[in-house]
Amino acid sequence: MPELPEVETTRRGIAPHIVGQKIIDVTVRDRRLRWPIPSAFEQDIVGGTVATTRRRAKYLLIDLDRGTLLVHLGMSGSLRITSAAEAARKHDHVDITLENGVILRYHDPRRFGSMHW
Repeated sequence: MPELPEVETTRRGIAPHIVGQKIIDVTVRDRRLRWPIPSAFEQDIVGGTVATTRRRAKYLLIDLDRGTLLVHLGMSGSLRITSAAEAARKHDHVDITLENGVILRYHDPRRFGSMHW
């Protein structure tokens, strides 16, 4: 399970790539996480701009100009910075594409993590 230091390391690693960037697309491959991702998730966050990233305990908070995306990595989840050139793997459940071409990819083999809007 990602512990607090790993969550903070993840936050620090993704922040330089996503802060200030507009979300241009969201792809949800599997909504069946610990709590299912709602069907309106994509339309709710597309067009939002990432203002900042924070951490509260083991939760990552990605503040947009229109609300906050709350991410819990569960037991085996991770967020990676990637590009469209890298094909999605089996347990890559969510891609958030930003205007700079970066993709924030949520990977979780056990699906114990969650994303809340």
